[in-house]
Amino acid sequence: MPSWQGKSKGNKLGYRIFIGVLRYGGVRPAYFLLGFVVCYYCLFSWRSTRSIFQYFRYKIGQPRMKALWSVYRNYYVFGQTLIDKIVVMGNIPNRFTFEFDGEENLHGLVSGQHGGIMLSAHLGNWEVAGHLFTRLNTRINIVMFDGEHERIKSYLAGVTGGRNVNVIVLKDDLSHIYAIHDALSKRELVCMHADRFLEGNKTMEMPFLGEAARFPMGPFLLAATFRVPVSFVFAFKETATHYHLYATTPKAYPGAKQGGLEQSMADFVQVMEEKVKRYPLQWFNYYDFWSKD
Repeated sequence: MPSWQGKSKGNKLGYRIFIGVLRYGGVRPAYFLLGFVVCYYCLFSWRSTRSIFQYFRYKIGQPRMKALWSVYRNYYVFGQTLIDKIVVMGNIPNRFTFEFDGEENLHGLVSGQHGGIMLSAHLGNWEVAGHLFTRLNTRINIVMFDGEHERIKSYLAGVTGGRNVNVIVLKDDLSHIYAIHDALSKRELVCMHADRFLEGNKTMEMPFLGEAARFPMGPFLLAATFRVPVSFVFAFKETATHYHLYATTPKAYPGAKQGGLEQSMADFVQVMEEKVKRYPLQWFNYYDFWSKD
């Protein structure tokens, strides 16, 4: 069983320092400070460092020294995406530019009769993409594990004004199912990650980067149950100031008994693998994704 617990790393003091630097110095000094923070995580977050090293070494196929350098770069880009999220959502002056492949696909979801589902993964910078979705002129509902530390979350909300979306928290009482149904019935969009799960979740093995890996069934069961169009959406940092967003053509899948579950999972994993291979430094996966334990 993968050891991911649905929680973000970092502490309130660290966020406070970076936000102070951003306010008074801008993005570049924050990126400079980030380089030292990354060294700490490379040396002292051994479990996550080992997992991401194995990903670069054995799944991407990099030589040992290049894989070690990629670990540092991966942590660094991850830190940049966190900084960028605060900058964009907090309306801090910046020079970011955005390119969107498939925005018309999301407008198609909005104009449909039954709402739609957007599936993504821990690839790139989903928060930046989610913030830009406000121009779709519909309510965006993000389904997530509420694993962030409450003090950090409340502090960031005070800086950024909170997410410009509605958050549906996954709960053991399955109340989130009713919230998702309600959102779709109002022709709204529902967004969720489809690459991680917590202990006790239903999973299915799918071939991914040359080896079977376990993916959560929940997001795909929802797509097959509600039979609404599904689009796979990702946002990647291509330069220090430029993001590239992608949205696939929406597709409605048949019910689970008609193979909709397997079809949607296979399609998602295929697109996810393509994006991982194109942007290997931006898969922020810090546990043993292929573990069968």
